[in-house]
Amino acid sequence: MDVVYDPVGGEATELALRSTNWNGRLLVVGFTSGEIPQISLNLTLVKGNAVVGVFWGRFNIEEPERSAQNNRIVMDWVADGTLRPLVQRTFSLDDAVEALRWVAGRKVVGRVVVTP
Repeated sequence: MDVVYDPVGGEATELALRSTNWNGRLLVVGFTSGEIPQISLNLTLVKGNAVVGVFWGRFNIEEPERSAQNNRIVMDWVADGTLRPLVQRTFSLDDAVEALRWVAGRKVVGRVVVTP
């Protein structure tokens, strides 16, 4: 893979890094596993790849124009079907507490949507 998006951390991060192609990128987005990984830097040397931290909140503050442009591009991809987000379950607003329980209980694969 040329780019790996890793919101999980833990053991998955090394596997993600190993799966990248020559000059690939590992995007470190978060640590939902609860474990911050320790990466052997020899992997980046051997594969010529890069590990990039992605902190959207800071990016949005530091580069608001680029952030807005990126958001427009992603929304265009959703609109034209290029990007199809995985929604595992939709909850009504009355069931929002249950939706939060799903998220807190790590039962979610993809996204949970709460509709008003």
